[in-house]
Amino acid sequence: MELSQALGIINITSPEHARSLSDLIPADLIQKALTLTDTVTLRKRKLPLESMIWLVVGMSIFCNRPMTEIVNLMDITDRTGAPFTARSSVIQRRKTLGEDAVRTLFDITQQHWNQQAAHPQWHGLNLFAVDGVVWRTADTPENSAAFSKHSSQYGEGGYPQVRMVCLMELSSHLINASAFDSESVSEMRLAARLTEKTPDNSITLFDKGFYSLGLLHHWQTSGEKRH
Repeated sequence: MELSQALGIINITSPEHARSLSDLIPADLIQKALTLTDTVTLRKRKLPLESMIWLVVGMSIFCNRPMTEIVNLMDITDRTGAPFTARSSVIQRRKTLGEDAVRTLFDITQQHWNQQAAHPQWHGLNLFAVDGVVWRTADTPENSAAFSKHSSQYGEGGYPQVRMVCLMELSSHLINASAFDSESVSEMRLAARLTEKTPDNSITLFDKGFYSLGLLHHWQTSGEKRH
């Protein structure tokens, strides 16, 4: 198969339609992520951590809606099955969940989805691409301490910014790995963090902004048949 043919398949390949989010993220994967990160509580809480996982998923989908509305949209209930809309309790419970369980769930689900997918290959190699994006965050003291603000000849920007570089499987657009840091950290430095998570037997496309002999050599020699 020619590379152009493999890339052309991307335009006609689409995943099967899922009837609900629970079809995409099975409950056993959520429980596995919580177990691997020891995200448990000693006593049974009214609002289970599984519900907080779904809240985080909902926040990423309905990012412009208030939390109370997301709770209702995601049909989040307490252990008795009654609707749970106490905003303060939801916020506190989300902090209890933390970031480790969500990060682990991402790794588990991307592996699960990629194993299920029939990705087209080029000469036995899976097709990937690397690219970056920058997001603005809320202008809070905590964010300002963690992330830099973009500066130019006109002065400093108004919002702290986060840079992300991700590794994406091209035929499905599934993100296999990502690296985050402050906007001041370059895309090439973040891309270097993805080398250990890049599958063997693969070819990865970079745009000219990532051109670095050191990065490309490290990428190729960090595994088997990486191009």
